[in-house]
Order: sequence, then C-alpha cells, then structure tokens
Amino acid sequence: MSPATLIAHERAQQDRALGADVLAHLDVQIESARGLLEVVLEQGAAIRARDVHTVVRLAGILRGEMGRSGERLGVPAETVTLALLSTLMDRVTAERASERSAELRGLLHEIQREHACNRALMQIELGFLDHLMGMLALDGVNGYDTRGSSTPITRSHPHGGLHVLDLHA
Repeated sequence: MSPATLIAHERAQQDRALGADVLAHLDVQIESARGLLEVVLEQGAAIRARDVHTVVRLAGILRGEMGRSGERLGVPAETVTLALLSTLMDRVTAERASERSAELRGLLHEIQREHACNRALMQIELGFLDHLMGMLALDGVNGYDTRGSSTPITRSHPHGGLHVLDLHA
C-alpha cells in the first residue's frame, strides 16, 4: 500500500470514529432531553394540581439534570457545529446525525414551551395567593408578601370593605 493510500485509509477510519462519536453524543443528549421533558410535564401537572411539594421536588430534579447536561457537553456549544462535523462524516452517518439533531431540537423546543407554560401557571398561582393574602391582611400580623419578607402586612382597604373585583381600575 502506498503512503498516500495508507494516509487516506487512516483518515477515513478517523472520520468514521468521529461520526460514531457524534451519533453517540446526540443519543445521550436526546435521552437527557427526553428526561427533562418528562420532568417538565410532570411539574406542569403538579402545578395544575397545586401540589407544592411535588413542584419543589421536581424543580430540584430539573436543576440537577440541567447541571449534569452542561457537564456532559464539556465544551462551549458555540465552538462546534453539526454542519462542520458532518463534512468529516460519510453521507449516511451525516444524515443520521442530522436526523438526531432535528429530533433533539424538537425535544428542546417542547421543553422550552412546557417550561414557559409552567412559569405562567406559577405566576398565576402566586398572584392569586398574593391577592388572597391581601384580602386577609391583618394589621401587625407577620405573613406573606411578594418580596418574601416576613414584615407585617398592612394594606389599607379603600372604601372600608373587601372587594374581589376592583371595577374602578
């Protein structure tokens, strides 16, 4: 075998190994994204059920999984692109990598959408809680406020009564 043929053969083996590594990496990321999506969906159900303990537990799981995902990558995401790596792969491997990358983007989009929905639900629930606590405000009694402080809640009630809806706003 000529030196040029030997070099070309060695380069082809390295490219195949690179392709296998990229596919394996994408598989790990897809599995991680599926796990995140499952947690986010479960958290949404817990928010809707007003199950505070489950919401908090799942938030901890989500935070831990996000940390592990970042560690697995090991490099800044902006330094490597799939398109650049695909130039080193054979056509079939590059196509598989592209398909898995599309699946991963879809999963990440779904996670983002569900997480945004969960955040909106939490804001609604906390707003409702703030409203109820304001309705029940007792001068000089420590309680909840929107800043997390335990200072006494003293809210004045204009017109002397409690109103569920402020129709003058």
